[in-house]
Order: sequence, then structure tokens, then C-alpha cells
Amino acid sequence: MKPFSISLLFAILFVAPTVQSQPGPPRARFDAQREIALAQPYKGVFYLDIPPANLFPIRKTGVSTEPVRQAAKAFLASLTATDRKKTLFPVDDLEWRKWDNRHFFVRQGMGFDKMTKGQRALAFHLMKASLSARGLRQTRDIMKLNGTLAELTRKPDEYGEWLYWITIMGEPSATKPWGWQLDGHHVIINYFVLGDQVVMSPVFMGSEPVKAVSGKFKGTEVCQAEQDKGLAFINSLDAKQRAKAIVANEKGPTNNIGEAFRDNQVLDYIGIRCSELTAKQKAQLLGLIEVYIGNIADGHAKVKMADVKKHLDATYFGWLGGTEKDSVFYYRIQSPVALIEFDHQRPIALARSRTPTRQHIHTVVRTPNGNDYGKDLLRQHYLRHHK
Repeated sequence: MKPFSISLLFAILFVAPTVQSQPGPPRARFDAQREIALAQPYKGVFYLDIPPANLFPIRKTGVSTEPVRQAAKAFLASLTATDRKKTLFPVDDLEWRKWDNRHFFVRQGMGFDKMTKGQRALAFHLMKASLSARGLRQTRDIMKLNGTLAELTRKPDEYGEWLYWITIMGEPSATKPWGWQLDGHHVIINYFVLGDQVVMSPVFMGSEPVKAVSGKFKGTEVCQAEQDKGLAFINSLDAKQRAKAIVANEKGPTNNIGEAFRDNQVLDYIGIRCSELTAKQKAQLLGLIEVYIGNIADGHAKVKMADVKKHLDATYFGWLGGTEKDSVFYYRIQSPVALIEFDHQRPIALARSRTPTRQHIHTVVRTPNGNDYGKDLLRQHYLRHHK
């Protein structure tokens, strides 16, 4: 029998008691959990070891962020004074940390459902300037599948293609820190900018269902590369490697530990250390990681992937669940510069069950060691310019 992982124990302790110990109906418990988390000063996600020094230096990347800045300025200029006031926040505002996949919290910013046709075009132009073609396509497809969910549940007030909100943190600038956030059901993007540096995390992407088999958006499907490449990688390992990588042969209803209001955690490593992989397996794992990192615009993705490669031997890959072609599973990639999770979740909107399904997927990307939301870059900026 494998030893019980500290990180799995931590996940249980972190998630369950904060919800179950609060009195009242589920919504009241979620509200209490949210307020407790937001009351804690931001620290970030860390591992049990001491992180390498100077992980996130302020530097020149050579990849321009000017198209993003101009797109954000154009979007803000299209808003009325009232809408601009509710959309623009200070760069260090707590608003960054208020994102949530669940639909029942009040969103801030400008909703796509309230935008004019022209404003929607400008909002999508901001996303196009910030994301890769694949990242933009997946974001739009998730929004469409939320429209499919509205069709299936007949709850257009809870789900829908346009129930997504944009906020801007800080005035878009070529030299000062700023950023933007997309917040809504099954897709959240936090995008921080300082000069020509970008930090895109936390990012949450998923869907229920993951494929529309009928309706307006029939044929739309998401998160298949994340699923299939993850399964292919675990099956590339030999028996000895699998014994280390597979933490449990079954998974629970939900296993993600990096979702909303979990900004401050200390995690143990799970799975196999990548220094134990062959060169071919390392290349295959990098291909999997690039699926996630590749949602950002290509130039910035290359910068991030260079950091990932630099720390690849210190990266861990852990797995829970089956390894057959139709299995449900969870995996976690823990790098000093990236935390990535994939989780087949139990059905919630379309059914009620504790058995996970391939028709409900959550993925999370975070920047560990204190740089989610670009917080470590912002800290260094303040030290330099606001002593």
C-alpha cells in the first residue's frame, strides 16, 4: 500500500472543513468560505521545499504587450462613465481574487450580456491580442457550451453564452503594472502585465457538458487535448515509473486543489519526479504542459515554456484514477513556475451524482511561489518605485 500523501491530506483538510463547518444552507456555507479566504492576505501556493531564488525577476522579454494595451484602452473608451467606474479597479485591488467558477456569486465589471455589439467586438479583440488562437477558440467554445447548458437546463438566468464579465485592474500602461480579468462559469482568465512581461494565472477552464450533441452549438467540444495527452503520458511510463506516478487507482468526485479562494496553500509533491523520466518522456510531458501554457499568445508562451524547461527536472507529475481509454482521472503537474491540474468532476448542473464523468472537466493553471496575479512582479515593482 502506498503511503498517504501529505498533499492529499491537505486537500481534504483545506476543502472539506471550511465548507462543512459553516452553518446553514450550501449557499451560506460558500459565502462564509469565500469571506474567510478573501480576508487572508495573499501569500500564494507554495511547496514544502525551499523555492529556487529569483524565480520571477523583472526583465525584458522582447515580446511586445502594446497590442494588449491598445485593445484594453479601446475597450475602456467604449464604456459610459458609469460602466467604466464599475469596470476599472486599482492594480492591487482585492477584485483579482474574487473570481469563481460557480455562477451564483455577483460578478463585477462589464457583462457581455449588457455590451453593445461594438463593445463585444472590442472585448473579444482584447482577448485576441492576449491569447493564442487556440486559447481564444477554447474560451469562446466554453462560453458557447455554457449556452448549451442553458438550453439543457432551461435556466437562462443562471447559464448562458454571454454571462461573462470583464474587469480592468490599473490603467493600461506601457511601463506601469496593470491587467485584466475574464470571470464567468467554467472560464476565468487573470492577465497581469508589467512592461513586456505577462503572467496569465490563475486560469480556470472546463465545461459541463464538454461536448454539445444538440442545439445551437452542436459539435462544440473542449478540453480534449488536455484529457487525451494526459492519458497518453501516463501510459508512456513503465511499471516502475507508474508505481511512483499513480497515487491512487480511483479518484473522488472532485480533486482539484487550486480553484477559487484557494490562493494560499502549502502542498507536498505527489507522483514521480521528472528527473526520473527518459528524454522522450520529458518531451512528451512538455507537450502536455504546452497545451495549457499555449493558451497565452505565442510569444509569451515561448517565454513561459523556457522557464518550465529550465525547471523540468524538479517538476513532479501525479495521477489519481484509471488509465484505460474511457477512464476518469485527475492529474497534477507541480513545477516551481507552474501548477497545472486536470480533473474529471462529478455531474452538477446536468445530474446529481458523486461519480465523476468525462462530461464535466475542470482544469486549473496557477503560478506557484507567490506569483499568481503577477503578485511577485508587483511586489518587486513597488520595492523599486514606491519605497
